[in-house]
Amino acid sequence: MWLGKFLDLKDDLKELTSELKSEIFEAIKKNKLTPLEFTILETIFNKKEIHGYDLIDTLNQHFAGTWEARSGTVYPILSKLKRDGFLRTNQIKSPLGPIQKVYGLTEAGKKIIKRKVNQNFLDQLSFMQNFIIELASLYLKTLPENGLEEKRAEVYDLIEGAFENIKGSFSLKGEFKKNCANCNAEIVRRGSAYCSFCGSSLILNEEE
Repeated sequence: MWLGKFLDLKDDLKELTSELKSEIFEAIKKNKLTPLEFTILETIFNKKEIHGYDLIDTLNQHFAGTWEARSGTVYPILSKLKRDGFLRTNQIKSPLGPIQKVYGLTEAGKKIIKRKVNQNFLDQLSFMQNFIIELASLYLKTLPENGLEEKRAEVYDLIEGAFENIKGSFSLKGEFKKNCANCNAEIVRRGSAYCSFCGSSLILNEEE
């Protein structure tokens, strides 16, 4: 999920175009992205390729009930991002069903995501830290004085647990990560027999 209002791309496009072949960025048709557009792009970047319905499900997990992603909102944004040069689509045939469309980032889209995240990672981290402090403080002020100390300890444990979950979601020593040899899509579940994107068998590589 992306927070903040520093999504102007004009300077980024200018510098990236001077560093790289300009034709990579010729398809980009807009200089600004909304926070939701950027969140969608970074979600797809993390997944490499993703079906529209899986994207909606992932967004709803990210927003955790604070906002509901719906097909009527997300699909028009995906069409717009593709038209503006940030996204590409592939038609993937699965042995379990009909041909399906998956979304991935164009080379220009990848370069822009990498640049923006690298430039603003520390600011975003500080923003989220401040947000959690403010939210916890505000919540405690809404509670009655009776039993406040117990609630404060409960909030502390909740926050500590949340950060343990964050640290546990990735590993400095590496985690299970595997890509389909046929389409290079990331396989997120150990034991999968077939790639969910192209349908290729994964059984022969399961022992790796």
